[in-house]
This record gives sequence, C-alpha cells and structure tokens, in this order.
Amino acid sequence: MSAGTLPVFRWRLAPDGLATRRQLRALGLRPGGQDVAAQLERPRKRRGPLIAYLYRIDHAKPVRPMTPARWAALERANRARRLCPGCGADAGYVIPSSLGTCVPCAYPEGDSSDGVAA
Repeated sequence: MSAGTLPVFRWRLAPDGLATRRQLRALGLRPGGQDVAAQLERPRKRRGPLIAYLYRIDHAKPVRPMTPARWAALERANRARRLCPGCGADAGYVIPSSLGTCVPCAYPEGDSSDGVAA
C-alpha cells in the first residue's frame, strides 16, 4: 500500500479486526499512537459522505487509568461549568451556553413559563 492511500469500506462493511475510536473505547482500548488503518464512508444525499477512521484492534493499547490528579482536574473543570458568571453561585447543573448564566439570572422576572402547572 502506498503512502497516503487508505482502504475505504462502505458503512457497516468493515472487516473484523478494525474498530473506530468509540468502539475501541467500549472495549477498554485506545489507538495508542498507531496510524489509521482504513476508513468507512457513509453516503449522504446532497452532501459529502460521513467518514470514520478505523484502527487495528490487535495494535490497540489499554486505556490509561485515571490518576488522582486527573480526577481532581476533571472535578475542577466540571465545577467551573456549573458556576454562574452573573451571581457566582453553583447552579447544580451545567449552565447552558445558550443562556450564559444560570436560569434565575437569565430570567430574573421569575415567570413560570416552563409549562408546569401550579
């Protein structure tokens, strides 16, 4: 196989022994630095095809375990997504990017237009 050319398979017709990143992750594996082995193409109407890259399962490595430092970093990142920039309170949920603030700050008049009957 020459450099730059990958085998191309149609959607759901890839041979055994190849998997996407998500499929590898479901098996507790990661690509581990290997090159892409092939690609899948799913045709679409009026647009270019969807492409998924495939990796060899036999060359995949186990997923690295989460260290205490990684768990702490993940907790800090999630906490930052819950902090309201308007009032500074922890909203208890990830603040929607469409609002930019917690719901009480986004709708301060307190109208109950959420569809719940009193």
